[in-house]
Amino acid sequence: MSKNSFFEQRGPFPLSKIIEITGSKTEINKKNNFKILNFEPLDKASDNDITFLNSNKYHHLSSITKAAACISTKNFFKLLPEKCVKIEVKNVLFAVTQVAKLFFPNADIDFPDNYLSNSENVKNLYPGVIFGKNVLIGKNVKIGKGTQISSNAIVESNVVIGENCIIGSFVNIRNSLISNNVYIQDGSKIGLKGFGFIPNNKKNIRTPHVGKVILKEGVEIGANSTIDRGSLSNTIIGKNTFLDNQVHVAHNVQIGENCMIAGQVGFAGSTIIGNNVVIGGQAGVSGHLKIGNNVKIGGGSGVVNDIPDNYKVMGYPAIPLKEFAKQRRIK
Repeated sequence: MSKNSFFEQRGPFPLSKIIEITGSKTEINKKNNFKILNFEPLDKASDNDITFLNSNKYHHLSSITKAAACISTKNFFKLLPEKCVKIEVKNVLFAVTQVAKLFFPNADIDFPDNYLSNSENVKNLYPGVIFGKNVLIGKNVKIGKGTQISSNAIVESNVVIGENCIIGSFVNIRNSLISNNVYIQDGSKIGLKGFGFIPNNKKNIRTPHVGKVILKEGVEIGANSTIDRGSLSNTIIGKNTFLDNQVHVAHNVQIGENCMIAGQVGFAGSTIIGNNVVIGGQAGVSGHLKIGNNVKIGGGSGVVNDIPDNYKVMGYPAIPLKEFAKQRRIK
């Protein structure tokens, strides 16, 4: 089991306990009532973990998952390995929320970090790091030499920041691993809880988010941008990718290397962006999509479908650029 460094993690739990929590009527024998160590995504789960499947878009992962058990609906059982115990539920995401709360009871709200210290009191722990005024640092924080942290920034417990980084004023970082030479401009919020909830009987139920934000080497984050941490998996910004001001990156999004994202672009959850992608200002990208390498998306576009490598698109819904230009000429 890979222990989560940012959240209290409970378990292991017998599979029968997890089935009870989900409300499933799935029956198992004593042999299959083994202990489950962790709740993981399809591609990260080991033979001691439980996972979930709620879309055939992930059949390439579900067919080879090593998970001991999987929460799903009956119509997706055929996409799972034979040895995987199938737990049938009516509402996969509601069941996932219940199980996530079992393992991570305090991850559905961002509680205040009660271990913050003024950098003046702990700067001896960080040789070669320059702190501005009123900087707050949590416990077990690691910061590399040559990094500068500007006034009024907050770096919460267990965060890792590499060497030669610049962290702007009023930046808040939690649940994050940051590589070398990363530049985060003023006011940005990194590693906050994503917008995950389940509407149930007229009440919204918060979903725990226990993933991390990972910023690879050379990333730049513009002012007042927000990057949500992942739910079970991680939110990742690839090497040398630059985000402009006021960009929103939702939970589980993965952006590749050498991308350029202009201001006020928004990414919905679990979308994967390839390498060398350029996106114009105020474009929106829907969730659970795959955007290929070398794609160019025009400003103000609304992307609602996957885009293959090397395409140029524009409009709402986004269509190939030549087709968009042709439609404009006709009008």
